[in-house]
Amino acid sequence: ASVPPFQSGWPLLLVVPLIRIGTLWRCQLYRVQGEFSLSQDLVRIPKAATLGSVMLILIAFMFQGSVEVGRAAQLRSLFVLDWVYALYGLLVLRLSMRMIQVVARRRGWNFISAVIVGDGDMAEMCLEEITDNPRLGYQLVGVLTSANGAQEPSSSRLPIIGTIHDLPALIRQCGIQEVLITDSKLHPQSLFETIMKCGHTHRVHYHVIPNLFNCLPQKTDLDQIGVLPMVRLFEEPMRGLNRYLKRGLDLLASGVLMLVTSPLWLVLAILIKRESPGPVFYKQERVGMDGHVFPAYKFRSMRADTDDQAHREAVKAMLRGDGGNGGTEDKPLYGKVKDDDRVTRVGRWMRRFSLDELPQLINVVRGEMSLVGPRPLPVYQVEESTDYHRTRHHIKPGLTGLWQVSGRNRLPFDEMVRLDIYYIEHWSLWLDLKIMLKTPTVMLFGSTEN
Repeated sequence: ASVPPFQSGWPLLLVVPLIRIGTLWRCQLYRVQGEFSLSQDLVRIPKAATLGSVMLILIAFMFQGSVEVGRAAQLRSLFVLDWVYALYGLLVLRLSMRMIQVVARRRGWNFISAVIVGDGDMAEMCLEEITDNPRLGYQLVGVLTSANGAQEPSSSRLPIIGTIHDLPALIRQCGIQEVLITDSKLHPQSLFETIMKCGHTHRVHYHVIPNLFNCLPQKTDLDQIGVLPMVRLFEEPMRGLNRYLKRGLDLLASGVLMLVTSPLWLVLAILIKRESPGPVFYKQERVGMDGHVFPAYKFRSMRADTDDQAHREAVKAMLRGDGGNGGTEDKPLYGKVKDDDRVTRVGRWMRRFSLDELPQLINVVRGEMSLVGPRPLPVYQVEESTDYHRTRHHIKPGLTGLWQVSGRNRLPFDEMVRLDIYYIEHWSLWLDLKIMLKTPTVMLFGSTEN
């Protein structure tokens, strides 16, 4: 017998647009202002397509009731096609919209008008992040000091246009959409009164940017013993089954990456050999999980007849807080040697795109490292560190990590440690995937080694 056509499915077609619109809104895919994040889109689009298809399946079977075997097969095929077309269509539409957004921003459209409150180091970092990354979608109007004007601003680079008391008038005159508060010393009552004066009719968003070193608290949970309220300190999420899941992801992804990049390994080996005599690979003792020392592999980026004394001095200066900047005042590179003549031309190019670290995939396969985690430090740097700094060794070091996609060597060492501890306390497979998706963009466009 022939399979009866799906004649009663037309009412479902009326529901499809509503469900798709709802899931797109729920997954924030209608948002066109702000940062263009390909990694976030690659997570949100499959999520929206899958969520919509699951809802359609539930609604269809809720109203259809029991169906014949032939019709059930027909329905399965229909919903699979619906999911495929939805996924493909959303990808095309989202990428097309982003291309239009890029063109619009080149012409001065589609920007978020913003103002920074504060004139300290965090204000400088916020200003640098906005000016260096147009993809974030911010158009900075200026900087407001949190003082009464008697204090001298910490940097002449900051475009000071007034104080925080001028914020209400500035919002009305310039159409400010976001206020970025970077001063952690700002009195809460003063800030609250100023926000109240601004009113709620302008739809202004306020963001407090914490100082990473002072304001990232340890994750805690509320508990209770009888009638006594308790605060339970955070328990490490990367234990038990999660460790095996992370190890499985490491083996799978590192194996694929080694296979895909194997031609590049050959090209780099030839270039290294042609430019300077010596081995292709460089091996250095690094500190891993629980203080275990292991040999970390890299492509050689320096002349073979050099030592690490210059880097040792830069590291000591960085840890003392009185130097160790291998970049400029505007573009700091902490823990790096300035104008290092030991680095070859090929090595400088490899460092720019972090290609010299590809051999550490071998360390990942051997179980000494993970794909994502705190960067492994040389033994001599760990010896100069404090006990607090060594808490980052509670898990395996990684090929990439949270601090690599959050500023790399532009961040002082203490803030790098804070990011590593934040990663340890908030680890999840989703966080690992997000960091891995962001890493190629940082390697290609956001490297601070240049």
